[in-house]
Amino acid sequence: MLRIHPKAVLFAIAALVLRSAALPSASAAEGQSIARTWNERALGAIRNDTPHPPAQARNLFSLSVCMYDAWAAYDATAVGYVYRGKHTANDVASARREAISYAAFRILNERHVYSRTASNTLAANLSLMTSLGYDPSNVSRDVSTPAGLGNSIYDAVSQWFLNDGARQTNGTPYPAANPPVAYPDAPAAQGGYNYINPPLATALPGIDDGNGKGAVDINRWQRLQVVNAVDQNGFPQGPIQNYLGAQWLGVRPFALARTDSTKPWFDPGPPPLFGTASHAEFISNIVVVIDRASQLTPDDGVIIDISPGAFGNNSLGANDGKGHPINPVTGQPYAPNMVKRGDFARVLTEFWADGPSSETPPGHWNTVANDMSEHPAFERRIGGTGAVVDELEWDVKLYFALNGAVHDAACTAWSIKRFYDGWRPISAIRYAGLLGQSSDSKLPAYNPNGLPLITNLIELVTPASIASGRHAGLTAGKVAVRCWPGQPPNPASSYQGVKWMLAENWTTYQKTNFVSPAFPGYVSGHSTFSRSAAEVLTGITGSPFFPGGMGTYSVPADTGLVNEKGPSQPVQLQWGTYYDAADQAGISRIWGGIHPPADDFAGRRAGALAGKAAWALAQKYWDGSITKVELAIRKLSDTQIEVGFTTRRGFQHQEQSSPDLNTAFANTGSAINQPYDILTVLRTNSLDGASRFFRVIPVE
Repeated sequence: MLRIHPKAVLFAIAALVLRSAALPSASAAEGQSIARTWNERALGAIRNDTPHPPAQARNLFSLSVCMYDAWAAYDATAVGYVYRGKHTANDVASARREAISYAAFRILNERHVYSRTASNTLAANLSLMTSLGYDPSNVSRDVSTPAGLGNSIYDAVSQWFLNDGARQTNGTPYPAANPPVAYPDAPAAQGGYNYINPPLATALPGIDDGNGKGAVDINRWQRLQVVNAVDQNGFPQGPIQNYLGAQWLGVRPFALARTDSTKPWFDPGPPPLFGTASHAEFISNIVVVIDRASQLTPDDGVIIDISPGAFGNNSLGANDGKGHPINPVTGQPYAPNMVKRGDFARVLTEFWADGPSSETPPGHWNTVANDMSEHPAFERRIGGTGAVVDELEWDVKLYFALNGAVHDAACTAWSIKRFYDGWRPISAIRYAGLLGQSSDSKLPAYNPNGLPLITNLIELVTPASIASGRHAGLTAGKVAVRCWPGQPPNPASSYQGVKWMLAENWTTYQKTNFVSPAFPGYVSGHSTFSRSAAEVLTGITGSPFFPGGMGTYSVPADTGLVNEKGPSQPVQLQWGTYYDAADQAGISRIWGGIHPPADDFAGRRAGALAGKAAWALAQKYWDGSITKVELAIRKLSDTQIEVGFTTRRGFQHQEQSSPDLNTAFANTGSAINQPYDILTVLRTNSLDGASRFFRVIPVE
């Protein structure tokens, strides 16, 4: 069985300490490829930084491009993504190792000046470079040498990404600012995000900002005001959240296509909205979140089977699976894995939460991929067929495809977040609870738009229920929900279980000083990242199943959780397929109170699109077919032609008014001597800026 150990886990295990940026040698394990070494260095840096999932996905993809392009420069068939030059060396393996290291070192240094721990992280990069035997001060651009080639590849890749819309250079790097300012949004007057709702003060009841101002539009995101706020890694934050990644609606992806730059790369349609035709769905979604919060206890006596034989195997965008009948590797049924539901819910939520010392979701799937590659029964065959490739070829291609997919997942999810500006459960549940109950107009606190009364889950507080002790300490005439009430005073030694509390005080299964991420809900980033990664891992391995037919992660009793003491018994998470693991990542956010099902399911569909597109495109670079694109020229009149061509962005066309093709394509740098009636090779710049050769085929 594959034991997955993503260091994104919140659990207090010693392995996390060993991954700190202060110990770069831990990223240079003997026997692993140089690409793996630099990938681990990047993951180590993320674990010590302020989490910013879309920026960190972009960083991982940028690093992967540097490493892949350096590898491809010494390959006769593969085409680089940004750098296309071809080179030779007496010792290709040594040249690749050196070129990859220089390109990786420089791109990581460029990005890590925006890290919250820039001084330590930059020192770790330097230490790794010198431990590998390379001179960090070598800034040669002589591409006849591996170092010069690596530095030149960095130049090209850096320029490519600096113009991608992420606003990297609008930040203030270290040491000019300490802590640095990373990836700021444009001002609202210049098209940046405009905060419609006042912030929600999480320490107070309801959705008030503490000054009597509540949400203006409950269907839109309401940022939080958190006392003593910190990010997932414990770095202090301003009490009022700022939108992370607001500009990612306009960031250039890897393989996605759209026709309108103001719209998402994939449009799942709007989320369910309060007070609209989808109001009933809005209410049903927040009821599911309340219900899951009522399950965050090991004391309710509910036992469930979480083995791959009983859990998973869903269709896309649903939780309709009943597990897998057999393990296809062993040919035997999966053994039952019976656990307390409350333990499973809390472990699952914290495992996928990507909180303290985590790589965030994009990096989490890099650790899954690395562990998959290390399985003793795993064979490195691209697509699951053909010859076994060496570790370096496997790793550079794996990272290129995987991180292209998670970068596209970030572009997809954050474009949807920006476009729809969707609500979070904490605002929606508190708001509906404040309105009252919608089940019985004859009872107190009736409001047709409030929460439905559901025995043992959502109830009306009455004098009798208070006197009986059921709703002790609550206020008569208000709506109460049974849920996790927040962190205990000493999380290491006690746990809360679930209790009755007023709906207007409902909170997430998160740390008290974190509560909910700093961007809109719809769609779930976890669901999008995870499904996109699952598509690539399925494609590159040729099977949806983990090596051995199952991946696992074991969590010890009592000390395995961070939010509170637990689990009450050891829990082993198990997945049959990458899709099962991805679905559990999405489900975890519902138990955690971060997303409703609508966010999860739409995110899975968006992630599937991103992952499949990235996998398909990556292969075209590996086999060189990316350059074999045909243009069709159609004569519209004596002075006008139409040119159609396919690029990474899908089918494009342009109209040119010109008496001949020389003038029409004067800016391409290639002369075309005869208009319309010959086959010729035209060097052109596609809309994404990548130079390639195309065959022109006149159609008239």
